[in-house]
Amino acid sequence: MTNDSLTPACDSLNILDCTQCPRLAGFLQAVRTQYPDYHARPVNAFGDANPKLLIVGLAPGMHGANRTGRPFTGDYAGILLYQTLHKYGFATHHESVSADDGLQLTGCRITNAVKCLPPENKPAPQEIKQCNQYLSVELDQFVQQGGVAVLALGTVAHQAVLLSLRLKAKDYPFGHGRVHQLPPGNGVRLYDSYHCSRYNTQTKRLTAEMFEQVFADIVADIQP
Repeated sequence: MTNDSLTPACDSLNILDCTQCPRLAGFLQAVRTQYPDYHARPVNAFGDANPKLLIVGLAPGMHGANRTGRPFTGDYAGILLYQTLHKYGFATHHESVSADDGLQLTGCRITNAVKCLPPENKPAPQEIKQCNQYLSVELDQFVQQGGVAVLALGTVAHQAVLLSLRLKAKDYPFGHGRVHQLPPGNGVRLYDSYHCSRYNTQTKRLTAEMFEQVFADIVADIQP
């Protein structure tokens, strides 16, 4: 397996140059002015080009992926995620601090439902729908390559995955620790977890033990 921060299919969609959501594009322009050293563009997926596990987050964080250009890198939400990925053999290191830190993922790829930093970390419903074209390509490719497990971090990511697969939310309700067998023919299961955000971990809504149990279930599924 190889590591590549951008799949060819996604590259053809010009994610880095996307300005289809006026509010997000304008906000990123303002961020680039305020923080000229930040990535401040749409953020590509990161990890193994042929993963068994695809992790879907919400959107880049202001001083995390929006700064570094890599999902969950350099912010609080990435702490628990990369520690857990390392513990379960998906990452070569237990932390992700910058896009050039040498970290690699094996059998795993990380993306977001919305590729651009949204104001107050809250994308609008129309922005989620607009950006879903990119997630649809990623998921189609994931299924075609024999992917096994999709992990949705939070309700928005969960619903975005269902939207991209043209599935009804009422048939696959979100709940931490839930596992959904997606329609026959693709062999993929959707796993749900609360988002590993600062709020969720500090309030103990999501503990390390809860998060690790989700990964233990995924690993058991991936490794027959």
